[in-house]
Amino acid sequence: MKAMILAAGRGKRMMPLTANLPKPMLEVAGRPLIEYHIQRLKRAGIVDIVINLAWQGEKITQYFSDGSQFGVNICYTNEPEGGLETAGGIINAMNLLCESEDKFIVLNGDIFTDYDVNALTQLVLNHAEAHIVLVENPVHNPEGDFCLAHQVNNQQHYTFSGIGLYQKAFFSSHDVEFMPLGPILRAGLDEGRVSTELYLGQWSDIGTPERLLEINRKQEQ
Repeated sequence: MKAMILAAGRGKRMMPLTANLPKPMLEVAGRPLIEYHIQRLKRAGIVDIVINLAWQGEKITQYFSDGSQFGVNICYTNEPEGGLETAGGIINAMNLLCESEDKFIVLNGDIFTDYDVNALTQLVLNHAEAHIVLVENPVHNPEGDFCLAHQVNNQQHYTFSGIGLYQKAFFSSHDVEFMPLGPILRAGLDEGRVSTELYLGQWSDIGTPERLLEINRKQEQ
């Protein structure tokens, strides 16, 4: 199985930290956010990784190169300035992701978590075409944006973690274009094509300089 790390976002809310650096290269405890993902994937036995690039993408390729020094194989996809958004980036990389298997993992490059992606490698999707990990709503997203699959009509909402397992078929009706993932996932939930789980462990969306500072403070404790 292969995995993709989404790293093409502009990171405007992280300015000035991202003036000359892609957001996934911001450091937690002295290492880039994206390096934690690569190490976590490797521990789960996933060594073939695709990373999409746009804003300051050369900073990522300069640091990781082909991934061999980290014990993995990294391929890159280049996107136009501004990127293709989350779903667009995945669709653009589909040929690389599905060379030998139609199932793959996707991680947002700007999250910090201890989620064990090995659980996704063992997951059987059955009738679903995608499986996403939800978390309890953080302070910056108190209303949430997703419900659990078996509670589609429930008013209890959670937050999408940016961690998911996907079948190629989930994106088969879409072409490469600027396209966010959220609306596709919500439609899939309504249609019964997306399964979910609720993760209660460590998870943070590093979306502002203040959140990055807070995570680094916690790592020092």
